[in-house]
Amino acid sequence: MGDFASLLYGFSICLSPGNLFFCFIGVLLGTLVGVLPGIGPVGAISILLPATFHMQPIGAIIMLSGVYYGSMYGGSTTSILVRIPGEASSVVTCLDGYEMARKGRAGPALGMAAFGSFIAGTLGLIGLMFLSVPLAAFALRFGPPEYFAVVLLGLTTITYLTHGSKMKGFIMGIFGLILSSVGIDPIEGSARLSFDLLELWDGIDLVPLAMGLFGISEILLNSEEFVRPSVIKSKIKIKSLFPTLADWVQAKGAILRGSILGFFLGVLPGGGAVISSFVSYGIEKKISKEPEKFGKGAIEGLVGPESANNSATAGAFIPLFTLGIPANVVMALLFGAFVIHGLRPGPFLIQDHPDLFWGVVSSMYVGNVMLLLLNLPLIPLWVQILKVPAVVLNPIVLVVCMVGAFSLKNSVFDMLLMTIFGILGYLLRKFEFEIAPLILAFVLGPILESNLRQSLLLSQGDMSIFLTRPISAITMALVLVILLNSLFPVLKRVLRSKKPKE
Repeated sequence: MGDFASLLYGFSICLSPGNLFFCFIGVLLGTLVGVLPGIGPVGAISILLPATFHMQPIGAIIMLSGVYYGSMYGGSTTSILVRIPGEASSVVTCLDGYEMARKGRAGPALGMAAFGSFIAGTLGLIGLMFLSVPLAAFALRFGPPEYFAVVLLGLTTITYLTHGSKMKGFIMGIFGLILSSVGIDPIEGSARLSFDLLELWDGIDLVPLAMGLFGISEILLNSEEFVRPSVIKSKIKIKSLFPTLADWVQAKGAILRGSILGFFLGVLPGGGAVISSFVSYGIEKKISKEPEKFGKGAIEGLVGPESANNSATAGAFIPLFTLGIPANVVMALLFGAFVIHGLRPGPFLIQDHPDLFWGVVSSMYVGNVMLLLLNLPLIPLWVQILKVPAVVLNPIVLVVCMVGAFSLKNSVFDMLLMTIFGILGYLLRKFEFEIAPLILAFVLGPILESNLRQSLLLSQGDMSIFLTRPISAITMALVLVILLNSLFPVLKRVLRSKKPKE
């Protein structure tokens, strides 16, 4: 009953005209971001972050959250119609969604993706509502050693779960930690890695870093692409978007399984929408009585991953709200938004700022309804937006990035910094280095360092403090297992190369 009363309190906050407007703007922009291939929620939130500086914290977090889960809805549109994933988590949707469209079933595919996303998002929010409060109470038992171990586990898991080379993922994580240490040492008060530049004494801000690595680098990459996607030519009418009863019978199990799987994978550091969508597709194909249909227009192969990635977005908020630890790069940017507005996500967030927590949770319920109502009638409009050439879109994004970087401190140096990181991000992506571990390590670096140093002050320099406390000891053991598992193939290759040839 307490949770229900708190939710009603949250609705009273969310349904105020200002917050309702920001919720609508967030989900609308999120859907647009999902539709436009390449930008993604990370780039969009990076660009929008400066616009929230003068907003109320609740409205700002509601809007940025709406961009995140809204992009999961929009990403399916491009995957189904043009076989280009608007968002990384929609890659799997291309396999069966596009095949359904080619067979003249683009309407039911788009409708089923929207309804499945709505159901999964709602189920994920129920899990978020009921699990956050007890987990926050449990997190109050955490001291500096436990926080250090959990943050280290999160960093290790995220770099381990990168899609490319594990070694490249670890390199990017270490690089992010180095960047996070730029500025004044919080304990000794001496400048670190500032190269005698006064502008770096305050450290590197998240906004120019994220906008450069994601926004500017995306513009540079898009400038290389001159091929226009061929949109499905068949005309899509509103009434054709509603699935048949047979579609619902086939899809109901996949929606439920995807929702549960996505939620729990979303909670895990590094899990997120991308991994949950791939795992869901694999499970649906494995348990199907007709696995040969997958890749040829199987509706289960469409709604399972779509449900999983939408449910995962709700799950990803749990570690942010309860532990103050972002589970993925989007949550890292939201963590930055909290800090910019003078808030600290963690065990005391629900207790000290119940209006913010329940306002954001209730806004997700409202946002899910908005997304369902938006996505179905606006699909023909999104199809037209897909035809906007990059030569028009890229300069607009570039100007927004420049203004956003300058508005942070009215500093030309931040614009220069963003440009440098943009070129660096472009080169890193060309050489297949993932950016996400760098951003997460950058955000988590100060938390990792402060808790490590506090732990060593408590133990007077004795490292065994991490092994004598049960939670930190178990967590450190998991870190060791992941490290050994990821380094074993590398060591195996090295030993094999040193073995004398016969």
